[in-house]
Amino acid sequence: MRMISGYEIANVFLLVYAGLFPIVNPIGGAPIFLGLTRHCTDEERHALALGVTLNSFFLLLGSLLIGSYVLEFFGITLPIVRIAGGLIVAATGWTLLQEKDDFTDDRAAHEPKIPTDTFYPLTMPITVGPGSIAVAITIGSQRPRDEVFSQLASLGLAAIAGVVAMAATIYVCYRYAEGTVGALGESGTNVVVRLSAFILFCIGIEIIWNGYSALAQVAG
Repeated sequence: MRMISGYEIANVFLLVYAGLFPIVNPIGGAPIFLGLTRHCTDEERHALALGVTLNSFFLLLGSLLIGSYVLEFFGITLPIVRIAGGLIVAATGWTLLQEKDDFTDDRAAHEPKIPTDTFYPLTMPITVGPGSIAVAITIGSQRPRDEVFSQLASLGLAAIAGVVAMAATIYVCYRYAEGTVGALGESGTNVVVRLSAFILFCIGIEIIWNGYSALAQVAG
């Protein structure tokens, strides 16, 4: 039985985290969260940050682990999912790269007057929207099918760790939103967004190539 190397585990962890970070963009969401909770006390804001974090974790985890199975149930093959999802990921990264320097997160369009609860609109669509769910499903569809259970378990734990790290990042950015926004400033936020967008674009191209390669093998 082939042993899963530490490199493979680290690669899965980084793929999940790096793939989700640019599209979830908790740094860009921090000022929106702060604006929506500006009338809350510190204790209420901290509780909302925790609630949003938990909701986001379960949404992303469910999309990552079972999202592709749902698509398969409707007869959509994984290579097609990878190509379509890769196109979405690459297009999202390209769009972010083409944004003007005075970057403003378009999630602000969803801002209501007062946040009603931790799920809507703070979790969805502001933190985890359709794009984030599509990315999670696409990444989850790349799990290997020829590994034994113990190997899949190791890779699965690495993927879950990536989602946990993403949720932890959301919590830190939202919990300390006031300090985060003040420390980065507009120019610092722009730099983070640009670098993240380029990584996202590269990940999208890689996912498209994986899907094309799988289709080519089937056709061959």
